[in-house]
Amino acid sequence: MGDNGGGRKEPGMRATDPVPAPLEQAGGAPSAPGGLLDLLSVAAVVLDARGRIVLWSPQAGELFGYSAEEALGRFAGRLLVQEKHLDLVNGLFQEVMAGGADWAGVFPMRHRDGSTRLVEFRNMRLEDDRKDLYALGLATDQATLHRLEQDLALTTRLVAQSPIGLAVVDTDLRYVTVNPALERINGLSAAEHVGRDVHEALPFLDTESIEAAMREVMDTGVPIVDRESIGRTAADPDREKAWSVSFYRLEGSNGKVLGVATSVVDVTERRRATIEAAQARQRLSLVADASIRIGTTLDLDETARELADVSVPELADVAAVDVLDSVLNGRAAVAAQTGPAVFRALAVASAYPSEAVRAADPPGEVARYEADRLVTQCVNTGRPVRVSHVSADDLPSIARSPEAAELLAGAGLHSYLAVPLIARGTVLGALDLKRTRNPEPFSADDEILAGELAARAAVCIDNARWYRQARNTALTLQRSLLPERPPAQPGLQIASRYQPAQAADEVGGDWFDVIPLTGDKSALVVGDVMGSGISAAATMGQLRTATRTLAELDLPPDQVLHHLDRITDRMGQTITTCIYAVYDPHSAECLISNAGHLAPVLVRPGRPPELLDLPTGAPLGVGEVTFHTTAVRLNPGDRLVLYTDGLVETRDQAIDDRLNDLLTYLGDPPGSLEETCDLLLHALRHPGDHDDVALLIARATVMDRGA
Repeated sequence: MGDNGGGRKEPGMRATDPVPAPLEQAGGAPSAPGGLLDLLSVAAVVLDARGRIVLWSPQAGELFGYSAEEALGRFAGRLLVQEKHLDLVNGLFQEVMAGGADWAGVFPMRHRDGSTRLVEFRNMRLEDDRKDLYALGLATDQATLHRLEQDLALTTRLVAQSPIGLAVVDTDLRYVTVNPALERINGLSAAEHVGRDVHEALPFLDTESIEAAMREVMDTGVPIVDRESIGRTAADPDREKAWSVSFYRLEGSNGKVLGVATSVVDVTERRRATIEAAQARQRLSLVADASIRIGTTLDLDETARELADVSVPELADVAAVDVLDSVLNGRAAVAAQTGPAVFRALAVASAYPSEAVRAADPPGEVARYEADRLVTQCVNTGRPVRVSHVSADDLPSIARSPEAAELLAGAGLHSYLAVPLIARGTVLGALDLKRTRNPEPFSADDEILAGELAARAAVCIDNARWYRQARNTALTLQRSLLPERPPAQPGLQIASRYQPAQAADEVGGDWFDVIPLTGDKSALVVGDVMGSGISAAATMGQLRTATRTLAELDLPPDQVLHHLDRITDRMGQTITTCIYAVYDPHSAECLISNAGHLAPVLVRPGRPPELLDLPTGAPLGVGEVTFHTTAVRLNPGDRLVLYTDGLVETRDQAIDDRLNDLLTYLGDPPGSLEETCDLLLHALRHPGDHDDVALLIARATVMDRGA
């Protein structure tokens, strides 16, 4: 163990100093403190043939408590072994020195402080160049050894039995070890991992980002936890999976960087559940949105547009709403029919400009589709029709024409869904959905969602359909009860208009009339029955007939209203306002009586228009009310404007402001009465008005004395 002339270690050289050249050439390198041997603190003791201590390591001093000066030269048995074990120890010593097998085991040893400790021994015989024999004993504290053995065994079992994929890579990012769970996840054995880097072992994953994350962790020491990775592995190449991956740096007890450890947890099902939950929330949100947005009016076309708009882009890229033409004509369709179907397109909506829109029937057009068409099958059976993956062979049964099929193919149609619009057991039509840019095909869940939207919208569409039919009936009745064109009267020019409500297409009980009387006189009437629909129109017709009958009796206006009030009262639950005026062209006198109606406007040439100051009176139907007659002179050129409240009343403006607007427009009216009617309706009526209006304008003229 002395100097052999081959290069000495310089005094004071440490394990962390640069490696001497001969050691480098031999391929060796010093190890930093903190390895397994350092943790065990192995003690070395050498005995001569007589059992005296001739070498004593510092670790032996730490283990047994004796310094080298206290131990060297003393018999080991007498120093370290209790008296009762001395014969046994001497026997074992003699066996080792006689050339028998090396002895290993645990033996109780005496510490300098008098305590007894269990020590793990490895004993072997040594021989020097002079054939002298020695005994080498390597010893460590048994408790320390057992603790390290247990830690190692526990670690090994944890790694091997863990359901989480675990791996260690070295500083070159090459696999050092992987556990069975990771073998199963990656579909590669441990041998196919070890020695390879991530790219070599897992070329089917995004290895660039994985290796970048490992280098970042190794450089910074900051772990990356629960990073989601999505891909396919050799274990299941046909199915995309998701993993939660964590990286953390491995360091020795001395702080040396050993590499990176990684854990991999399969979270495919968790990710799928998260996606499904998000989709469920989106569906609920869409249904809630549809409940608010669909059916805001009783307009059939608007309701169909609302359904189409709600369907894109969350459910489809292109949506169309088509209603059976027979339904619109009042003939209900019955489910489980066969044969062709005639549709009227009501609405088309698209998430973005697309040729697929051109392939749809334009709103308002009527189209006949044969029984082989998918939308026809949908309404004939009353069941959804879904083509998850549209092929070229499917296009003719989806498109309305060969040209439309080419447009759909060019737009990228790849999935199709049609659901019936059913309300109160009647098939009304279909909601037609197409996906072009959305890469996902229509699923069973999409079919359920579309059916939910269609069911909600179908009730609104059916309500709008019935309302349209009732409105058309009422409007037909209303118009049949009004004079198509007031007859020319002596000394008067007449113009009139009737306009139903615009917002909901409401038909009310407003009316006007011009009634010839004896002596060239004329009765001018404008009335308004409260309410709407057929009932209001029918009541209006009765009152108009009663008014004409009473007018024939040539009664004063207040008496006419008195009799009308009694008639209205007997009709029950009917309130009506009315202006009744009688003009005598010979005296230029106009007698006017008011039953709760807005005051007429008198327009005299060269003077501002004015609201006539008349006793308002109570509406007809109140009962036992006194009415009054007011006389107004109408000179040639004077105009009397009678109207119902639908012309001036709105929900967001004061009535006085609106009446001022009416006077303003009448201050400089066009030349003809017809133009004046059009001006007032255009200026004062707005989309969304909720009341109908009757308008009557009479202008006094010079009486033809020869008539």
